[in-house]
Amino acid sequence: MTDKESDKAPFAGTSTSSDVSDALEKVSSGIYDLIGVKGRASDSRPGVSECSGRDPKTHFSVFHPWSFYPASASDLDVAMERLKSALPQNGWKIVEYGSDNSKNKNTTLIADHDGKKTGVKITQRTKNDPPKLSIEVVSGCYKVPEGQTVEQF
Repeated sequence: MTDKESDKAPFAGTSTSSDVSDALEKVSSGIYDLIGVKGRASDSRPGVSECSGRDPKTHFSVFHPWSFYPASASDLDVAMERLKSALPQNGWKIVEYGSDNSKNKNTTLIADHDGKKTGVKITQRTKNDPPKLSIEVVSGCYKVPEGQTVEQF
């Protein structure tokens, strides 16, 4: 999730990395549904990463990067505005919104969902060819069940 005070992801509970991966894909699917304009999503799978300051054999987080390409470039602004209003209506707290420091001044939205123990960073890349939303959904830090180790994928 997106704790601005530290790099440490909040503890999210006990689970396997494949179960968290499945849950994160459902979160991504829910975000896709909130976009509300025609387009297509990239086909990408979640990955596993270490939790800062925790044992990498027993603790992990999952990330799911993907992109959304609207059918029409003009729909990119519409998609971002819909996300800005729909995410809070669906349990997300927007923690940052505005232009980033890149030369393109991309609009970035960062939000956390405490109930789902997830965070999302959405960047509107208007000047890309083709234009797109870059989306990365991340989980909090999980511990594997007793006697198991982190599955890497």
